[in-house]
Amino acid sequence: MSAYNRAEIVDQNFVRWVEQADFPPPRSATNWTDTDLSKEEVIDLLESQFISRHLDLEARRLKAANQCYYTISSAGHEGNAVFGKIFRLSDMAFLHYRSGAFMAARSKQAGNADCIRDTLLSLIASSDDPIAGGRHKVWGSLPLLVPPQTSTIASHLPKAVGTALSIGKAHAMSIASVLPADSVVVCSFGDASVNHSTALGAINTAMWTAHQGLSMPIVFVCEDNQIGISVPTPERWIFSQYAERNDLAYFATDGLNLFDLYMQGKRAVQHARSKRKPVFLHMKTVRLLGHAGSDVEQSYLTQARIEHAERNDPLLHSAKLVTEHHMLTAQQVIALYQKVGRQVRQESVRLLHHPKLETAAQVRATLTACAHRRSAPPVPLMEQRQKSFAAEYARLGTPQNMAKLINWGLHDVLLRYGNTLLFGEDVAQKGGVYGVTDGLYKKFGANRVFNSLLDEQSILGSAIGFSLNGFVPIPEIQFLAYLHNAEDQIRGEAATQAFFSQGQFCNPMVVRIAGLAYQKGFGGHFHNDNSLAVLRDIPGIIIAVPSNGADAVRMLRTCVREAYENGRVCIFIEPIALYMTRDLYESNDRRWLFSYPDAEDEISLGQFKTYGDGNDLTILTYGNGLYYSLKAQRELADAYSLHVKVIDLRWIAPINSGELISHLAASGDILIVDECRKTGSWSEGLVALLVERMADLPRVKVLAADDCFIPLGKAATAGLPNKGQIVDQALQLAGFQP
Repeated sequence: MSAYNRAEIVDQNFVRWVEQADFPPPRSATNWTDTDLSKEEVIDLLESQFISRHLDLEARRLKAANQCYYTISSAGHEGNAVFGKIFRLSDMAFLHYRSGAFMAARSKQAGNADCIRDTLLSLIASSDDPIAGGRHKVWGSLPLLVPPQTSTIASHLPKAVGTALSIGKAHAMSIASVLPADSVVVCSFGDASVNHSTALGAINTAMWTAHQGLSMPIVFVCEDNQIGISVPTPERWIFSQYAERNDLAYFATDGLNLFDLYMQGKRAVQHARSKRKPVFLHMKTVRLLGHAGSDVEQSYLTQARIEHAERNDPLLHSAKLVTEHHMLTAQQVIALYQKVGRQVRQESVRLLHHPKLETAAQVRATLTACAHRRSAPPVPLMEQRQKSFAAEYARLGTPQNMAKLINWGLHDVLLRYGNTLLFGEDVAQKGGVYGVTDGLYKKFGANRVFNSLLDEQSILGSAIGFSLNGFVPIPEIQFLAYLHNAEDQIRGEAATQAFFSQGQFCNPMVVRIAGLAYQKGFGGHFHNDNSLAVLRDIPGIIIAVPSNGADAVRMLRTCVREAYENGRVCIFIEPIALYMTRDLYESNDRRWLFSYPDAEDEISLGQFKTYGDGNDLTILTYGNGLYYSLKAQRELADAYSLHVKVIDLRWIAPINSGELISHLAASGDILIVDECRKTGSWSEGLVALLVERMADLPRVKVLAADDCFIPLGKAATAGLPNKGQIVDQALQLAGFQP
């Protein structure tokens, strides 16, 4: 047996040391008599720990045979079996990757869940895996109320906080929520993860919320094994940071002592459940078998340090407790351990030939899956709308700018969908930086329209949490550039939930983002950002970029309906420069003011709009690009008799590529006007689409923004497409000589 194969060593040491009654000294004095646990319950917890350990050992064996694809183990963290018991099945659980024993114990609560089978199917990436269907090894289960989580670091904390916040709101609003009013949320993570900005932001958000007297029933479980892969956690670091924080109750527990875990865990849960306040539960444990199967601990830890951790195997501590209290003899402990091992091994052999995903189509099948589809509520009656809009109702027929029309559109959405929430920085009393949400707080109240703290990770994470508990959140990101520090909450969390759960968990939401460029006199890359590249490659999301107020309202309604009915994640980009725009061609022509659409009007996903029917040239664009292209279209017709068709994509994901190609087949040359920076812009994908799909490819030219940041002042629009440039490029394509 190789000294590097610590899995075999730990396995054999357990049996040998239990036989010899050679147990490690206890680290805490909590005893069985301090608890209300029965003998049977203690043995049951021990069995859950054994299940987790043998699943880890089997994963290593399968990996050696090239039959398993995931070896991050729970070894050393088996004490979390207690949390799988003491939290109710109605307490949603957001788990990190060392939660095998938690899942084993929680499965027993459910009665009809088979943790061994489900975990093995996940380890071998079988399409029969009931949660991810072979797409990843995740801890997740709909019956156990555990949304699937991959091995990302701390990214699940913001949505756990959002879910906790949603419980009180759902009760106050009487919406059909997933969680009962007295439930709590449990969220586990490691001592290294606690240093991640996402974790810091989430815990801060929980405290910020509780400080204001709002309900925040969450238990943060920090499973502290004193090391993050190869980087040691400084001594007493977690204690020093969280033991004395305002608005955060701190409990410490010995992760090697089942009785201490039970007592301190119950105290933590009771505090969160009764006081509706956040709790930090610090579980001190050890890590065994390295970070993962490929991790050679000997390269960064001494042999003495490795063996010291193995000597404190939590299974040995548990075996000591049950033998000392005469619940089981040493031989009975070993017999139970080996029985579980045989059960895991036999099940593994039986499952090895279960089907696997094989085709790209099979993999993609769950990208936008939704197992809980529903029909949107009816549009409110005219009398209801008239009462709600009050004096504003008489103005709905008067042409307005985009900002005002979106405001009315949000009003109608909040009126129609009782489970929608509008929140973000400054959206409530202030009405948003640009007044887009003005008056909605006063009309719909603080439960539905509220301010967030200044943290985009928490805003988007909270939206995910709300969506898991029956809401359709409409969070606002104040400026497009602010999305970048939080984009993983969309890419890594919201957009992947349906994919990794086969649609059993979805994150219906509409993320409103004020963005893009052309703000007159207002430059700077944080407020005048013209890049959507961060969203380009996220599969399955809907991305809307309206160019005028009427379209914005119709598209917003479509997004909310898609979120409500089909669980879709929607990104709604609002061009700031067009918020207040009134005129198109001349001053005071009021050609960019539009009437409010009828209450039922929507624009289908992928449906583009054509302006003009000229065949000399087609301009393909979106957002601000439409505004400038229409200006150029008139000049090209009046001054050069060049008949140009302009297509506004409106939806840049999904694009109705088949219909678009058919429409372009009868066109002349094509000019793509893209207001985003050329590198990474949508024009790249559009050109590829045209080259691949058009049998008789016309000449194609791209006019996009410079690959440069936007400056302040008069030069703010210098690197952006404008009417003059569009005219020049069109004339070149048409063969006009200067």
